Amino acid sequence: MIRFGTIAAFALAATIGSAHAAEPLGYDEARHLLVRTGFGAADADVRAYAPLTRAQAADQLLAAARTTAITPPPPSALDTAPLRPPRGDASAAERKAFVQQQIREGLELRGWWAQEMLVTPSPLTERMTLFWHNHFVSSQQKVRVARLMYRQNALLREHALGEFGTLLHAAAKDPAMVIYLDGAQNRRGSPNENFAREVMELFTLGEGHYGEQDIKEAARAFTGWSVDRESGTFMFRRGLHDDGVKTVLGRSGRLDGDAVLDILLARPETAPFIVTKLWREFVSPDPDPGEVARIAVAFRASNYRIKVALRELLMSDAFYAAGNRGTLVKSPIELTVGTLRTLGLAPAQALPFAVAATGMGQNLMSPPNVKGWPGGEAWINTNTLLARKQFLERLARSDDAPTAMSTAMPRTPDAGDVRAPPRQAVQPNGVDTDADKLRLQRFVQAMDRGVRNLHFDAAAFVAQFPGATPTDKAAAAQRLLLPLPAVTPLPDDADASTLVRATLLDATFQLK
Repeated sequence: MIRFGTIAAFALAATIGSAHAAEPLGYDEARHLLVRTGFGAADADVRAYAPLTRAQAADQLLAAARTTAITPPPPSALDTAPLRPPRGDASAAERKAFVQQQIREGLELRGWWAQEMLVTPSPLTERMTLFWHNHFVSSQQKVRVARLMYRQNALLREHALGEFGTLLHAAAKDPAMVIYLDGAQNRRGSPNENFAREVMELFTLGEGHYGEQDIKEAARAFTGWSVDRESGTFMFRRGLHDDGVKTVLGRSGRLDGDAVLDILLARPETAPFIVTKLWREFVSPDPDPGEVARIAVAFRASNYRIKVALRELLMSDAFYAAGNRGTLVKSPIELTVGTLRTLGLAPAQALPFAVAATGMGQNLMSPPNVKGWPGGEAWINTNTLLARKQFLERLARSDDAPTAMSTAMPRTPDAGDVRAPPRQAVQPNGVDTDADKLRLQRFVQAMDRGVRNLHFDAAAFVAQFPGATPTDKAAAAQRLLLPLPAVTPLPDDADASTLVRATLLDATFQLK
């Protein structure tokens, strides 16, 4: 039960926030909003949002949300022919051919999604699709069939800004999820607890809000949830379902999987758990318990409408607080796609940039484990920081005559060459092993393939900004590119190319 004092506190906070909500955002707040909810931001987009109030800006972003991609998927993703994965008696050659085919289709899929991020008119849609991909985790490394990963991606996009309850039920029955968490092995008399555990710990309640017996009983409820081997669609195998009485979180009956999901949605812990994850994604690494509780009340009261929770976050004082600027680390995909969008670059193929992001630690469609990418400071270590710098330096140098970048091993930067971003921990492991060197070399080669046909006109980019003098234009350009003042001041005589390169390589460019 919510006490009167809690309601009063929420009302007071809303009153305080409303004073700021009625004012125009201005350039800096508009930039902050677009960078946090998308992939970078073009100057024209920032200026279009600057005159809007917080409410108008949030509503405009949410109204533009899509449920489908505008980029046509690879033909293989839409293939309806039987899957026919190798059976137990398949030859080594057949297995190898199947694996190679899925690798090719998986690469096509990564390139397609990166392309959608580059061209979408609703970056928020793709950011939320990526958010749910890291929440309802599946990985092609285990699922294997790229077609199923595409279907899951489309499902996450369809419900990315819809109702969380609907998304939870759909994701639980998604074939990629069923395979990834071993649902097909969950059957009467021999329940597999993987999905039952993760749906409580990672998808709804969080640790400490359930017991081992709840997991055991829930696993029985999910028995019979499977996948048709030929079509790759969800199948309920009634003969494998345990229809006995079960007790989950104090609720008893002949529960099936959908009933358990409804029990989880009815729990008071679910809304704060989701809001906390959204807070860490969009606001800061340290959620405000009072604000989380306030937003969770609205989220749950709306029947888990994701737009309600997100609008409350984007309207909050905490979202726009100066102390929360530059506190989040850009993910590799945000760094690659966001930099391209901000600079107005449109590569002919996006796959090399998806591969470049993999070299920085984020392989689309293949999170490292069921908990997903940890994000935050974990994005930064010696190897990934070097890969980030290589990408940005190569992109900045596309202002030169387009020539292929050397695929030789890049030198390790000295202490003055690149500084760790503020608050980021750089791990001690460097580029030491042959495997590390091979991965970095492949990263450089992939990056070169993506950048070699781009030509970035730094002078034209800087010229678009207002200002009576080159110094004024340089300051305006850095205002767009950086969330905080640059760590390294620009030289007074910096030309446009020097300005852009120095700004992209500044430590604060890694932050948002």
